[in-house]
Amino acid sequence: MRKIFKITLREYKVSVRTKGFIIGLVLAPIVMGGSLIAFALLKDRVDTTDKKIVILDRSGQLADAIIQAADYHNQNEIYDKETGKKIRPSYFFEVVEPMENDLPGQRLGISNRIRNGDIHAFVEIGPEVVHPGENREAFRIGYYARNAAMDELRGWLTWPINDQLRKLRLADAGIDESEVKDLFVWINIDGLGLVSVDEITGDIQDARQASEIEAIIVPIIIMMLMFLMIMMSVPGMLHSVMEEKTQRIAEVLLGSIRPFEFMMGKLLGGIAVSLTSSAVYFIGGILVIRYMGYERFIPYHVLPWFFVYMLCAIIMMGAMAAALGSTCSEPKDSQNLTFPTILPAIFPMFIYFPVVKEPMGSFATVTSLIPTFTPLLMLLRQTTPAGIPIWQPIAGMLGVLVFTIFCVWAGGRIFRVAILLQGTPPKLSNIIRWAFKG
Repeated sequence: MRKIFKITLREYKVSVRTKGFIIGLVLAPIVMGGSLIAFALLKDRVDTTDKKIVILDRSGQLADAIIQAADYHNQNEIYDKETGKKIRPSYFFEVVEPMENDLPGQRLGISNRIRNGDIHAFVEIGPEVVHPGENREAFRIGYYARNAAMDELRGWLTWPINDQLRKLRLADAGIDESEVKDLFVWINIDGLGLVSVDEITGDIQDARQASEIEAIIVPIIIMMLMFLMIMMSVPGMLHSVMEEKTQRIAEVLLGSIRPFEFMMGKLLGGIAVSLTSSAVYFIGGILVIRYMGYERFIPYHVLPWFFVYMLCAIIMMGAMAAALGSTCSEPKDSQNLTFPTILPAIFPMFIYFPVVKEPMGSFATVTSLIPTFTPLLMLLRQTTPAGIPIWQPIAGMLGVLVFTIFCVWAGGRIFRVAILLQGTPPKLSNIIRWAFKG
């Protein structure tokens, strides 16, 4: 144990005393959460350039309502009431008489006006939009623009058009709009959690308002942090072992320690580095979140699971990374083996959204019980407000422990054989033979 401890301390000091570690500690969360940071910084930056839109109203009944809504928007909604700063674009509509005998040609002509920058977009309203029939094309409302799918103006048009359609349908049915004002009241459905009982007082607690932050963002952040810890440790073990082998440092060290002690020292050193990094992120993150007043979103109940999963994941993947690093005789070999080494951590990143969306579903349950994916996916499921049965994380942890022991055993056998071999390429057949036959 004394020799293992010395190797561990050596690996830890070599890692944390470098400028690269400090820079990585600062830059890693910025890179991983760059999109969220950019969204927060740029959420208020919108294009305030005025937009001109052509209306091709084949029904002849909606254009005036759209223009009236645009006039109200331009007078009341485009400036910040406190600062007077323009925060939204103005909308100006031009009504064009539809050419029923040559609609394709008319659409092409207006599209060319968009290409030339004369107008922003055009809206075509079908002739049967008030009372739709079986012909879908007859009541379709089309929005034509360069980037129609992401254009906010397309969403803005939804309300004035549908509000006018309701009024027209009421009028055609002979109903006075003033008698059914509540017909136009739109009521959203509030998402709530479950009613519970206070464990101390025994009082019934009202359900809390469901939050997308708690349901999606917090689980993903915790999972991304776990992924970050793995990526900061595991690939480095592979390259570190490869460098010490190619530079003959391993041969000197193995004169006084056994290969297994050498490998375990590097694993424990990687764990120590990860614990240091995660402690910095968690302590700093908790302090910042509490300062901002969002302490209720901190999942304290999963933090112990986080560290247990992280230790198992780093030992499991790190043992295989060290073993594969010992098979490499040149940098090109280690580059080729880096991706297979971190694949167990990358794959959960491809499927995290369906898992966080349905944490109790069969897909989420089965995939989170696969030992290589359990640390990331089970933690993700445990962080969601839905919660999961306690037997699942226990079963997942038992599977991870068994598989981790296997990885350390197999990795130790590979490491023992390959660390002193020079000039032998890392073939899969050789690696499997070394793992099971020595």
